[in-house]
Amino acid sequence: MITITKKENLVLNQIKYFQAEYSNGVPSNILKLDLSMSETEFKDILTNLENKDLISKNDNYIKANAVDAHINAVESRAEVLREDLNQTEKKTFELITNLASDGFISRHFLEGNILYGDLKLSNLQMYQIIVSLENKGLIKKIQKKDGEYYSL
Repeated sequence: MITITKKENLVLNQIKYFQAEYSNGVPSNILKLDLSMSETEFKDILTNLENKDLISKNDNYIKANAVDAHINAVESRAEVLREDLNQTEKKTFELITNLASDGFISRHFLEGNILYGDLKLSNLQMYQIIVSLENKGLIKKIQKKDGEYYSL
C-alpha cells in the first residue's frame, strides 16, 4: 500500500486524466495552471510522487506510472509519515520473527540486519522502530550472559 496526501492524490488523478490527451506526457505548466497552486507546493508534490514511483518526469513532461499497489489518500503529511512508520514497523517485526530462531535474537545481529539488510534504515529510524516495538510489547530487551538480546 502506498500512502499519499489528498493533494498528491488530486495531482496524480489530474496527470492520469490529461495523459489521455498528451501521449508524450503532460506538460507541467498546463498541469500547474489547471491545479492553480503555488510553484513550490506543486514541485514538492511532484517530488513526493516521483519518490514513490507514481510518476516519472522527463524535462517538463510528466507521466503517471502503472502501479499495482493500493493507494491510500490521507489528510496531512504527518499522517503519511505515521502510516509509513507503521508499515516499516510491520516489515521490521516480520524480519525479527524470521531471524529469531529460538525466540531470541542478538541486539547487534538485529541492528545489523535492520541497517544493512532489505530495510536499509538509518540509525535514528532503526532506534525509533525498536523503541516503538518495545513500547507496543511486541519485543522485549533482555540481558543474557553473552550480551543483550531481544525476545518476542
